[in-house]
Amino acid sequence: MARRQSTAAPVDYTEKIIDIDVTSEMEGSFLEYAYSVIYSRALPDARDGLKPVQRRILYMMTDMGLRPDRGHVKSARVVGEVMGKLHPHGDAAIYDAMVRMAQDFSLRLPLIDGHGNFGSLDDGPAAPRYTEARLAAAALTMTDHLDEDVVDFVPNYDNQLMQPEVLPAAFPNLLVNGATGIAVGMATNMAPHNLGEVIAAARHLIANPDAGLDDLMRFIPGPDLPSGGKIVGLEGVRDAYATGRGSFKTRATVGIEQLSARRTGLVVTELPYTVGPEKIIEKIKDAVTSKKLQGISDIVDLTDRRHGLRLVIELKNGFNPNAVLAQLYRYTPMEDSFGINNVTLVDGQPRTLGLVELLQVYIKHRLSVVRRRTAYRLGRKMDRLHLVEGLLIAIVDIDEVIQIIRSSDESAQARERLMSIYDLTELQANYILELRLRQLTKYSRIELEKEQDELRREIALLEELLGSEEKLRALLSDELAEVAAKFATPRRTVLLESESSAPLKGTVMPAVTAPGGKTTPIPLEIADDPCWVILSTSGQLARTADQEPFGEGGQRVKHDVFSSVLRSTARAEVGAVTSAGRMLRLQVMDMPALAPTAGIPNLAGGVPAQEFMTLLPGESLVGLAPLDAVIALGSAQGVVKRVAPEYPLNRDEWEIISLKPKDKVVGLAAAGDQDLLVFITAQAQLLRFPASTVRPQGRTAGGMAGIKLGSGDSVIHFGAVGAEDAAAVVVTIAAASGALPGTSAGSVKVTDFAEYPTKGRATAGVRAHRFLKDEDILLLAWAGHGPAKAASASGVSRALPTEHGRRDGSGVSLSHSVDSIGPSPAQG
Repeated sequence: MARRQSTAAPVDYTEKIIDIDVTSEMEGSFLEYAYSVIYSRALPDARDGLKPVQRRILYMMTDMGLRPDRGHVKSARVVGEVMGKLHPHGDAAIYDAMVRMAQDFSLRLPLIDGHGNFGSLDDGPAAPRYTEARLAAAALTMTDHLDEDVVDFVPNYDNQLMQPEVLPAAFPNLLVNGATGIAVGMATNMAPHNLGEVIAAARHLIANPDAGLDDLMRFIPGPDLPSGGKIVGLEGVRDAYATGRGSFKTRATVGIEQLSARRTGLVVTELPYTVGPEKIIEKIKDAVTSKKLQGISDIVDLTDRRHGLRLVIELKNGFNPNAVLAQLYRYTPMEDSFGINNVTLVDGQPRTLGLVELLQVYIKHRLSVVRRRTAYRLGRKMDRLHLVEGLLIAIVDIDEVIQIIRSSDESAQARERLMSIYDLTELQANYILELRLRQLTKYSRIELEKEQDELRREIALLEELLGSEEKLRALLSDELAEVAAKFATPRRTVLLESESSAPLKGTVMPAVTAPGGKTTPIPLEIADDPCWVILSTSGQLARTADQEPFGEGGQRVKHDVFSSVLRSTARAEVGAVTSAGRMLRLQVMDMPALAPTAGIPNLAGGVPAQEFMTLLPGESLVGLAPLDAVIALGSAQGVVKRVAPEYPLNRDEWEIISLKPKDKVVGLAAAGDQDLLVFITAQAQLLRFPASTVRPQGRTAGGMAGIKLGSGDSVIHFGAVGAEDAAAVVVTIAAASGALPGTSAGSVKVTDFAEYPTKGRATAGVRAHRFLKDEDILLLAWAGHGPAKAASASGVSRALPTEHGRRDGSGVSLSHSVDSIGPSPAQG
């Protein structure tokens, strides 16, 4: 082993030892490291919602020209450019950040358009040499106008290049896409939200700077997770919006399907955020092996690209699906918690912000962007006007200008002479010297004068905009609205106030979690108590305890206008009739149970009827019907049919009327021989005739002629009224044929049903509404037990006239939008 030779110290060497306190050195070094991690790596900026590596990726891809209308490039090339020019860290960290921005299950609005295997919730992505990427369309709005001095630029790590300190961010990316990050001593975990809702809240805050949390939560009721699912319990969401910290439960979307004649299965179509199907399968198998889960015979993953997520959990015979689901929620990640911790950088300092503060920081940043962009454009316009004015001076005396230039020995002399003779600035003189001869024609002068006028007009507008904070805010609001119109998508996540309102698709409510976190077990058998099945005009479905009649007391609430009210029992079945002439069997026990009330049942605790059934494209739900009584159906082409209750016992859906092409069911009602059937058409014709004239038919029959229609006419309402019902009324709403349902144009009339004479079946009936000027069609109509109630599309109750008009009279002007009419809740 070779010996190490020591070298002698230099002659002028002086030894100097400095004593340093280890504690102080460790504290200082650790603080520098912590600050570096917090500011330069782990936490997003509240303005654009991006971490430094994400910002550098988007900026470099913009600089490379990787726009959505151009081809993809290898991800490795992007990673290399970012690492070499802006982000001197490992390529794995850059690629991981790039992959996450391309995953539609991680971000609500992906910023990168990936091509290839960018991973899944259970598997990682392919190597960067195999995948390709380019910017998504939404990412262009994040980097728009960077060349107009809208943000500050800072040097890169070696001071050779410049990079933006923050991106302009044309939408609130932090709220829309959320963020996760672990720094030193702190972490951030922010949930994604719906773009349309976030922008609506931001615009409201722009118009009303003093708006509070309750005002903004009308626009943003809760997170909207990329994976869909359900959020159960909104108290934690409100806490997070108020303080920046909170938590909520997310649940999988589960339905019940009959897998075979004797096998029932739970079908999972949406999972909690960040939970993958393989993790669910593994946890279920472990719980079944350890005897924690009972009643499961098999689990199959049928997920594919065409149908999306589909986990089929097959149940053993004799097990209540609700009880099994309650166990799944307890022992597997099918129910998961999401903890919100809104830690973000504001002016370089980590802060925990609530919803209002997050939007305020974004709006302040965006106002700065708009103001700086306007000032930049104003400067460019003024510079151009300055040159145009100098050029116009030269063109007026162009021969003399040319002579001055030709007689000068050099360009500097020509410039000085031009400046002194024509009182030009150096910029104007240089611009004249650089002119081409073809720009000296008379047409150039005309064009220059037009350009001068246009520049002065634009400068005046820009100066006016810069001088008005109100106009800057209005411009910002309009730009946000444009982004929302282009990129907003419907909400994916269902928000439920409590667990009792979280039903299965086609089955009973899931287990209820009591205060303290204890789960109340679901009984295997539900008592067959009397109840009411209610469908609101806004599509909410629920059952409520037996109460007769429904009271009118208390303040009216949303969804309290009903389209169908049926008396039933908790373990019975009812039928749902669609516009395509199908009837679907619904279990009453599957519907959420509302608490008894002395007033109007609050169907805000119900759930959309679509949660219980699958409708075909173009098909809609018409109403509910009993399965043990004769019901009457009316179609848009005037066909009437009474259906005998002879339905198949082994099927969940069947056809109850054979419709002609382009025909559809518009109404139904239980109708005995003593009842009267009613048709109302778009051209204001009403026909009432005895139900006894329509004999009951089998479910495959096509019905018979109900009302004779004029050319271009169609039926808009069909129903049944008791022959002895003295309180029955007819409601008609007229408007112009070009008007849309729900607009305020037109008139409404309420008439006693007794004023209309009984006619024979297959006749044209009588006139029901006299049209006023510009009116030529009925938008909505309804006949039944009064008083009638009206509602907007969102389920909000609308008032109807209390005075009854003549049968052949006209209506009174509408003061609000009406989208549907239904019976009074007191009809119960």
